Amino acid sequence: MTQLSFITDGETQPIVNVASVPQRSPFRYPGGKTWLVPRVRQWLTSVLRPAEFIEPFAGGGIISLTVAAENYADHVTMIELDEQVAAVWKTIVEGRGEWLAARILEFELTPESLKEALSKAAPSNQERAFQTILKNRTFHGGILAAGSAPLKVGENGKGVRSRWYPETLKRRILEIDTFRKQITFIEGDGLKTIEENLHRTDTVFFIDPPYSAAGKRAGRRLYTCFDLNHEKLFSLLGRIAGDFLMTYENAHEIKELAWQYNFDTEPVSMKNTHHAQMTELLIGRNLDWARQLPAKPDYHFSQK
Repeated sequence: MTQLSFITDGETQPIVNVASVPQRSPFRYPGGKTWLVPRVRQWLTSVLRPAEFIEPFAGGGIISLTVAAENYADHVTMIELDEQVAAVWKTIVEGRGEWLAARILEFELTPESLKEALSKAAPSNQERAFQTILKNRTFHGGILAAGSAPLKVGENGKGVRSRWYPETLKRRILEIDTFRKQITFIEGDGLKTIEENLHRTDTVFFIDPPYSAAGKRAGRRLYTCFDLNHEKLFSLLGRIAGDFLMTYENAHEIKELAWQYNFDTEPVSMKNTHHAQMTELLIGRNLDWARQLPAKPDYHFSQK
């Protein structure tokens, strides 16, 4: 894929503050990328329009949803290995979003009803999707991995209801339903999908792998599917014919891998849920477009 000039008539495109980024995902996802949406828009504006946008580690899906809703690619493919998260995306993308929205809206959430709903084995993929949303919206930090548990005190003493917004969830799910035909969802291995599309010059990849490189334990704590061969991922990206943008923890080991494969890197500032300033690492073939953006951390991570 040919890289186009990011500069037009000597001026860069305006930066969109995260406050204006539509909150499209039904998930409160650990490590979610709402704060990165303005930068992804800049990246996609700097390349030829892709026939397919592929996100191999979809998670909460905010980037894929933005690309589909705002028409930055002809088609979007989301891949997720976690069967809980996958159940939600399959339910919505395969046309059962109205059912899920209604199920959420009719549910009377209390600590007792939550315990009862989660104690039952899900008889269908749709019910598993509902249970996943319940967990995601009532467990500490939205974490679905083993060991997480429901909130006890929560915000303003609201306990499990602290992040339970049924009307908002309904609206987001029904909005996704309006453009779901632009999305293909695959439950499976993201590395396999990358490998199957190495040859395509009309495809771009957005890659946000679980944080389990460089000896980090965050991935194990936050995600059910945290185990990833990071060296294999970099090796595959070194062979793709299209373009890619990857975000990683800003660690020495990751920079070494990027250097080994002659990838460009750029640290970007963000704020976490506790408003602490942090940096992540953007990785790509050419990040000149990113260097036109302000270094000030004017984007923050949101889990609403």
